[in-house]
Amino acid sequence: MRRVFALLAALLVLVVVAQFFLAASGAFDTAPTDESFQPHRGLGYGIILFAVLLTIVAALARMPGRLIGMTGLVAGLVVVQSLIRRLADALNGTGDTSTTAGQLVFGLHAVNGLIILALAVTVARRARALSRSAVADRTAGAGGGSGASGPAAGPAQPES
Repeated sequence: MRRVFALLAALLVLVVVAQFFLAASGAFDTAPTDESFQPHRGLGYGIILFAVLLTIVAALARMPGRLIGMTGLVAGLVVVQSLIRRLADALNGTGDTSTTAGQLVFGLHAVNGLIILALAVTVARRARALSRSAVADRTAGAGGGSGASGPAAGPAQPES
């Protein structure tokens, strides 16, 4: 189950990177409009669901509490992304005009996105390390205690 969590955590990192790509694609469209950001917005809602699912998988896999919390924090920060956008829109003028306050608040959207990416990478790295240690523990336990193999036995001596 820990391997499944590690794979899903790595997938989360890739999805967050794709989210940055979609944001840039919308921003650098020849005529950026609200429609240009629809794929970015849709994937954002998908990331919320995926992060919640990943948090549940982390708990079922009996990952350390801190890692479960960090995974849940990803979901929470993605919700904050939506709130930042709505607050910035509320501070903007009517129509397509934006205010300085709206632009400053919306700048936090990108900063929060970077925090989400860093947190997702941290979760994936820790999950991978825990997955590897669990596999190493299983293979060490499966050796049956034959006694004379492994690094503790020392280097092999040539026979004379």
